Amino acid sequence: MTHRAHRDRAPGTGVTYVFAVCRGTRATHTADVAGLVGMPGGTAVRLLPSGPLTAVVQTVPAAEFTDEVWQARLSDPQEIERYARAHHEVVSAAAAHGPAVPLPLATLYHDDDRARRALDDEAHRFHQVLKRIAHHAEWGVKVYEPATAPEEAEPVTAGGGGREAPAAGAGLAYLNRRRGVQERRERRREQALSVAESVDAELRELATASRRLRTHGAVPGGDDRVHVLNATYLVAEHRSDELGSLVRGLGQRTGARIELTGPWVPYSFVGEV
Repeated sequence: MTHRAHRDRAPGTGVTYVFAVCRGTRATHTADVAGLVGMPGGTAVRLLPSGPLTAVVQTVPAAEFTDEVWQARLSDPQEIERYARAHHEVVSAAAAHGPAVPLPLATLYHDDDRARRALDDEAHRFHQVLKRIAHHAEWGVKVYEPATAPEEAEPVTAGGGGREAPAAGAGLAYLNRRRGVQERRERRREQALSVAESVDAELRELATASRRLRTHGAVPGGDDRVHVLNATYLVAEHRSDELGSLVRGLGQRTGARIELTGPWVPYSFVGEV
């Protein structure tokens, strides 16, 4: 199920927004989603059954989800965060009592019949994913390169306005010192990457599935932290304590700063079967 354009819908009409897909037996949990706000301007969040599957949906104004409006919204960080939080709240509620396949933000259909047709067309895939993520959660792990050592900092002038210029006759010594700083940085980076690979290898042994994500370079905040591993792992619920112990042990053994977040609804693993 993917985002669809609605250029042919009249501005005053509604379209069906789909948050997640669950097994049909979850139709008995209507009260779990009935009180949720969902998307701004939408009707009550509800369940839309279709055979053995049930979609968690809401009717939203078509005019608020045209391509033009949505593209403008994507350029406003606060606004898109508001919609993302509303989406995640409903998905989390849907997943609270059983496996739920979270769908991408702004997954829309012209009406309930189109949404049901999509459920039927992709029923086999949804059942496979639901089976895979049942009793599992997603956990994020980040490994950071150690902060820059004082002796590796760039030399600056007394006024702090730039790099130190070599004194007369000391050019070779200056270049050698700079070369040594660079070599130490490269060794530190290589060691950090090696640690990251070993951490990932051990976590993959415990996890049902894993994904490597893009690292983000320097971390905002001015503490010189740099990602060397940004990964996510699908872990069985009964192994969550084991995961926490393993991450703590890896941190103590390697001396690396390792950050564990979760548990989350397994957004990263619903596209795989």
